[in-house]
Amino acid sequence: MAKPKSAITPTRSENFPEWYQQVVRAADLAENSETRGCMVIKPWGFAIWEAIQRDLDGRLKATGHQNAYFPLLIPLSYLEKEAEHAEGFATECAVVTHHRLEVEKDAVTGKTKMVPRGKLTEPYVIRPTSETIIGAAFSRWTESYRDLPLLINQWANVMRWEMRPRLFLRTAEFLWQEGHTAHETKEEALEETHMIHQLYADAIRDLLAIPVIMGEKTEAERFPGAESTLTVEAMVQDKKAIQAGTSHYLGQNFAKAQNITFVDRENKEQHVHTTSWGVSTRLVGTLIMAHSDDDGLVLPPRVAPQQIVIVPVTPKEESKEAIIDACQALATRLREQSYSREPLRVSVDTRDLGGGVKKWEWVKKGVPLRVEIGPRDLQERKICLQRRDQAANEKTFMEKEEFLRDVVDILDEVHQSLLERARTFRDENIVECSDLSAFEKHWDDSNENPGWLITPWAGSREEEEEISKRLKITIRCIPIEKQDEPEAKCFMTGQPTKARAIWGRSY
Repeated sequence: MAKPKSAITPTRSENFPEWYQQVVRAADLAENSETRGCMVIKPWGFAIWEAIQRDLDGRLKATGHQNAYFPLLIPLSYLEKEAEHAEGFATECAVVTHHRLEVEKDAVTGKTKMVPRGKLTEPYVIRPTSETIIGAAFSRWTESYRDLPLLINQWANVMRWEMRPRLFLRTAEFLWQEGHTAHETKEEALEETHMIHQLYADAIRDLLAIPVIMGEKTEAERFPGAESTLTVEAMVQDKKAIQAGTSHYLGQNFAKAQNITFVDRENKEQHVHTTSWGVSTRLVGTLIMAHSDDDGLVLPPRVAPQQIVIVPVTPKEESKEAIIDACQALATRLREQSYSREPLRVSVDTRDLGGGVKKWEWVKKGVPLRVEIGPRDLQERKICLQRRDQAANEKTFMEKEEFLRDVVDILDEVHQSLLERARTFRDENIVECSDLSAFEKHWDDSNENPGWLITPWAGSREEEEEISKRLKITIRCIPIEKQDEPEAKCFMTGQPTKARAIWGRSY
């Protein structure tokens, strides 16, 4: 069957940013809203986020964390207590200054308008992140070392006034989880920071089939107010980086600003050590850019809203009922099986539409497995299987019982093939570099997204910021797996170093 006119254009190679927007549209994931910079997440897109949320929520609760909820509005004075933190978000903050609206008629036009009245004594910031407001609560909840650790997670929305929005990747309002913990000692807080870092890497690999590089941010790139920031960095198909999740050790900075103290085991007053960490709906955008192709969205099975769609093929009216009954019976048996500790999500598409229209809709929506049953299949007790990790017109004919026996393994094969494809692509596009001239040539404007470089690094913050600004790149992280490399000369300063830095362009 020829590809329909509604296939994704432009292609990835022609215009990657526009291709991305078209995939979002074709898969019916989200749309821009009337509120500038904000999006409407549609059911198919929200179901993907719910799958991520379910899995992460389970992982967090299994490690002792509890969910809570804190106010959307943060008193401006709370942010003023932590100057470095507030400054890091100041340009992105939305501020509430009034508490009511009054109707007023324009004296010239006679039109009715709503005018803000009732100026607040203190403005409120719509949360860009919740360290300060949660810190205030922690200060009330903590008296003794026996109250620690506090292991709190919040599923919420936040607002950061984004000037160049892009659906899922950068929007003024987005959804996320933010964890906040308080600990008796620095060692316990650091252990928490590293544990969450690994939890994110595992979840992104297991759920989204995306390999990440685990590392630490440099001083120039770390979270405002943190003593250290750990990150998981993903490469997408245009070779740019996406910061997929972060885990921060905040030291006692926020504890001192918010007066979070406890009486220790020697009956002395101490400040707690805090952490914070989070991932957001940016993961959906990362997923799209990592796996999708020129036919549309490609979904790993664990986050697919429907893992299997069964399409009855009914060329003759007299066989239609029997074929649909066979499809429904197959769906029932499939739903009795589980994949990744959840019942298989199976749908039968009985809509009064042509088979080609149905096929390409599910291709564009990224369903991992499509099954067709027609008159001959019904007679021979077979099914026609199409996998989304393979070419759109590639088909496999299987005995129905064989498919029922192997379906979980097939779904796992889809996941593994996407993971290996992404890992191979990433590794082929990371190049070692130890020479400044070669480093600068790599980022030549003629090649907008040339892939990542890994270099020996012993530069200062000022040197990092200068070259980053000039070449429009950033150090994505100091990778953990490269922390004990043989000593080499820094490509920029010539100083001997064991440290390595990964450089790239990013979203």
